[in-house]
This record gives sequence, structure tokens and C-alpha cells, in this order.
Amino acid sequence: MKVFKFGGASVKDAASVKNVAAILTKFQKEKLLVVVSAMGKTTNALEKVVNDFFYQKGNAHQALDEVRNFHITIMEALFENKQHAVFGEVQQIFDSTAQILNTKPEGSFGFYYDSIVSAGELVSTKIVSAHLNESGINNSWLDVRTVLKTDSTYREGKVDWMQSSALAHDIVIPLLKGENSIVLTQGFIGCDSENHTTTLGREGSDYSAAIFAYLLDAEEMYIWKDVPGVLNADPKFYSDAQKLDQISYHDAIELAYYGASVIHPKTIKPLENKNIPLYVKSFLKPDASGTVVRTGVQTKPLIPSFIFKNNQVLISISAKDFSFIAEDNLAKIFELFASSGVKINLMQNSAISFSVCMDMDEFKIPPLTEALKQDFKVLYNTGVMLCTIRHYYQNTIDTLTAGKEILLEQRSRNTAQLVIRDIKK
Repeated sequence: MKVFKFGGASVKDAASVKNVAAILTKFQKEKLLVVVSAMGKTTNALEKVVNDFFYQKGNAHQALDEVRNFHITIMEALFENKQHAVFGEVQQIFDSTAQILNTKPEGSFGFYYDSIVSAGELVSTKIVSAHLNESGINNSWLDVRTVLKTDSTYREGKVDWMQSSALAHDIVIPLLKGENSIVLTQGFIGCDSENHTTTLGREGSDYSAAIFAYLLDAEEMYIWKDVPGVLNADPKFYSDAQKLDQISYHDAIELAYYGASVIHPKTIKPLENKNIPLYVKSFLKPDASGTVVRTGVQTKPLIPSFIFKNNQVLISISAKDFSFIAEDNLAKIFELFASSGVKINLMQNSAISFSVCMDMDEFKIPPLTEALKQDFKVLYNTGVMLCTIRHYYQNTIDTLTAGKEILLEQRSRNTAQLVIRDIKK
């Protein structure tokens, strides 16, 4: 059997949903588990709902209605029968979400985030599943929360592999052996031991698909994107981006770790552990070759790959008494980062300072810097860019940094990372 994953761009409107159906018709003789993300930019829209509700700074119900109307428009274009059961099923999901908004936020932000934002995947899969059945592509809709179990780390749930494996064999495998050879489920979400919805981290649907590929011993996994495969750079930043025909798992996990957006960072490990090939293909040109990620191959073509992360903040931390940044100070610093839930993208230390580059998060970074200032001197630069070059040459670095100020640079044999900003005139 194979595992497919379709992201938000592949189901952003009615025409896109029909295109997914057209792709699946090519694989009707296969046993498939299909993971689908929220439609278009729904996750962003639901994040606004969460913020409006939790911080009481906007009209959360109005924001939710906008999301609901977006999906109704898609359904009306897909289903001639406006009494189709899917309309009621989708309405029920939105009604349940609206009930949350009628309460006073008393739990953690993460708890409400997962409870509300997860509606995007539930609604999306209801619509896609219903359309596939209407189109003669019989499938079984699966609530992923009945199978994928996590701990209660909201927004970053850690998978209970043993329990999830047992449930996958008890629930999913019988479905795949039944009348419908396609099982359609949600990405990004799971469930804890208290039956509370959890999420696996932003853009976590790739990871969901990899989890199922691992649990079900899939032959192959496919990620369907709006690009021809894995490119050596984001075309928005680098106009000469080229497709990589094949990548080793080692290069793939390095690129994902450093922020390549095509593959979620946690996706590679479960696949590599069971030697499952990953194909990244275009849903716009499904017959094109795409990119294959597998064990025992050299990346081809072996050219520099660029990863650009905007909206970064570079913090320099030093002791107030001019003492060394040694193990005891580093332990304090890492403890504060961990307790704040802030991920480090690049770090470098000298005798008396420790520099860290990370994503700018308006909710996490200010409290972290205040906590650091209790024991350390803290300086920072905002609005900087982190550039990572895999398989670099000096001339690629020279070209990239022309007209830029290099605030921090770090190199290994295969990878160079630079924190840069425009030179002030």
C-alpha cells in the first residue's frame, strides 16, 4: 500500500479538489491511505479565530463565519444537491467550534489552539471524501484521532508510537482490506489520553503521512505539491531554482532541519527507519517524475541548495560580570529556551558571549528576552535573514552576500549558514 499527502494548496478551491480526484483515479487499483490538510489558508484564518477568542481582542465568531463561508462556497461548487449530507456534517463541525467561542478562555492557549485550528482538517477531509464518493472513487473517511495518539503537549504533540501502531493495525488495516481501497484522513492532528485534540506542529501533515507510512509498512509515500519536486531553492527568493531529481535521506533531513519548506523536518526519520522511499511530485503535472528521496543514493544534481528564513531575530547573550559563557551559564540559557518553547535555528558561542538566531515570535520572544535579562546582558537585532547553503562554494556565498552585512557566519564541510541584513545607507 501507499500513503499520499495532499497539502492545503492542492485543495484550495473546488477545481483543486476535482484535480485531487483526477489524480486518485490513476491509482484506483492501489490500496491508499490519503492524508489531507486544511483547505488553502484555512489554518491561518483559524489561528486568527484562536487569537481573537483567547486574547479577547477581536470578533472571533465573525472570523469563524468567514472560514465557514469559504468552505460553503467550495461545497456549493462541488455538489449539485444542496441537501447532500456533507453540508450538515460540515455545519456540525463549525457549530462545535462556535460552542468553544461561547465559553471564557480558562485553559492554556495551546489547548484552545488545537481544539479550534483542528477544525480545518476535519472539514477539509469531509468535503474531499464526499466529493470522491460522488465521483465514483469510493473511500472510507477516518477520524485520525481514533488512531494517532499523542501526549498532551499542545501544538507539538509527541506521538505514542506503541499505542498508535496497535490502533492502526486494529482500525486502518481492516478498512484497507474492506470494500473501499482508499482510506482518507486528516493531517496535523492527533488525540491525547483524555480525548483532547492535539496538533503535531505547524505544517505537520507531512509528518502525519510519514507516521502512517511507518505504522502500516507502506511501500512508498507521496507528497503532492504545487512545485515540480524538491527544488534547490525557493523560487520566491532565487529565480534560478532547479529541481533535484533524487536526494539522499541524509541531505533531505539536513535541508528539512535548516528550514526547507517542501518537506516537514520530522517527516524523514520514520521513513528512513523503515527504508520507505518518498516521492515529491506536482499535483499540477502528476505524470512528471518529481523528486525521489531514498537510502543509498547521491543527491543529483549535486548543486548548492539554498534555504532562506526571513523575519529572524539574532540575540547576543553575555554575562553581566564579564565571566565566561561556560557550561553552567549555557545550562541556564538552554533551560530558559526550552521552557519558553523557542526553537534555535543557529547558535554560536565565544568566550564571553552566546549568539542565537531564531524565528521572531511576538508571543514567545519578548518574555524570553526579559527572562534572560534577569541573569545576563542581552542585545538583539530584529528583521534579519538566516541563509543556509548546502553543498556551497565560495562564489555562491560571495554572490549571496553582495550588498549585505554579515552579522554571524558558521561553516562546516558541506553547510554554510549566515545571518545577514541589508547594508544601511
